Amino acid sequence: MNVIYILDICGTFAFAISGALVAIKKEFDVFGVIIIAFVTAVGGGMLRDVLINAHPINWIGDINYIWIIFSAVIFTFLFKSKISPLRKTMFLFDTIGISVFTLLGLEKGLAHNLHPFLALVMGMVSAVFGGVIRDVLTRKIPLIFKKEIYASACLSGGLIYLLLDTIHINDDIQFIISALVIMIIRTVAVIKKYELPKIKDDLFSYFRK
Repeated sequence: MNVIYILDICGTFAFAISGALVAIKKEFDVFGVIIIAFVTAVGGGMLRDVLINAHPINWIGDINYIWIIFSAVIFTFLFKSKISPLRKTMFLFDTIGISVFTLLGLEKGLAHNLHPFLALVMGMVSAVFGGVIRDVLTRKIPLIFKKEIYASACLSGGLIYLLLDTIHINDDIQFIISALVIMIIRTVAVIKKYELPKIKDDLFSYFRK
């Protein structure tokens, strides 16, 4: 079991917990909590695999993802009141998760002979669309569409990965550098409360002022 796979599992666990917490807050029953935890954890990778026609789909090809999600749901039910003080730890796992998911998705896209730009998009889909599906199912506006720098961090790290790929450096170093870029951008954006600009006025509105 390599380090990347372990980080992938940790990210899946953290994503599943975040999904379970949202579902519990919305007063879903046990089945609903499991479903929301599931789509949060593996929904992005599943959507990616469907889009690029990759089989078996991520969680079908590795049963460990199912056990990790079930474990995360049980953990959330048992220790819900204790998880809130661990927000920094969960944020760390979440940030590691999106960086690993982005790069694994990007690599999978390249392995399926996608254009590098499309592979980059698939990496972003892997990392963030589980959360989008979760928010849609729980009737929330997806976080990445209105507030935090999230998908942008994934795209930036993926772009660094593609640039490093052109100079043929060591694969592990390439992965680590790219992952660090995602984690740093995401962390700094949250600490400094950076947001992408919002479109309020068009060009003609500007001249009318």
